Amino acid sequence: MDDLLRIYQDAFVEAFELADKSTLADLKYQSIEEWDSIGHMALMAELESGFNITIKTEDLIQFESYVQGVEILSRYDVHIKI
Repeated sequence: MDDLLRIYQDAFVEAFELADKSTLADLKYQSIEEWDSIGHMALMAELESGFNITIKTEDLIQFESYVQGVEILSRYDVHIKI
């Protein structure tokens, strides 16, 4: 597994306390109880820490799904292949 993909997946697992990674591709904001506004900020913190970046406010607001996050992170030269 690619290191960037592992960091990305681990951010979701940590932020939302998920048991496994098998359903990550289907995740969308508020599709699970844990991905509320507080969970969203926890996820952003995990991503910023994992990739050593600072996510801009407009990107933070647009980050609404696992898949969309890959596109947003590419703006920060974090190119993840899912």
